[in-house]
Amino acid sequence: MERKTIIKAEDGKHDLTITREFDLPVALLFKAYENAELFEQWMSHEYGKVKVLKYDTSKLGAYTFQTSDMQGNVLFTAQGVFHDFETEKKITRTFEMSNSPFDVQLEFFSFESLTSERSKIIIQSIFRSADLRDAMLKLPFAQGLNMAHNRLQQLLNSIK
Repeated sequence: MERKTIIKAEDGKHDLTITREFDLPVALLFKAYENAELFEQWMSHEYGKVKVLKYDTSKLGAYTFQTSDMQGNVLFTAQGVFHDFETEKKITRTFEMSNSPFDVQLEFFSFESLTSERSKIIIQSIFRSADLRDAMLKLPFAQGLNMAHNRLQQLLNSIK
């Protein structure tokens, strides 16, 4: 499977940059991050389901979602706080996973319109240390994110 989601991580740095172009208008791409029901759909997959428990995108609003296996066992809970949420432009949030060795991360999402039917997302994720960032990159993180973005593209193609 071609990896259309690109992850760049410079040696010794605490951050990574994720870039993906979509065959979607920027308004529709942003909606996938703004709408809890859509978020559940594109984040869920054949091995597990995502359930949004809270999704308040107001300034200092919080979010919580759980990932469960196909038997319904909760694998982890992720939560954070939205610091900035500018429609079709940007999202700034924290991200933290329970049952995980990773500290809270700071994430900056930028949404760009390339044409009326194409857009791009750029995500900068900052970790407490370069070692924690490198540990995340050793997991099947890149493959999972690429698959999730592929599902996002397919889902939104069906409602375009």
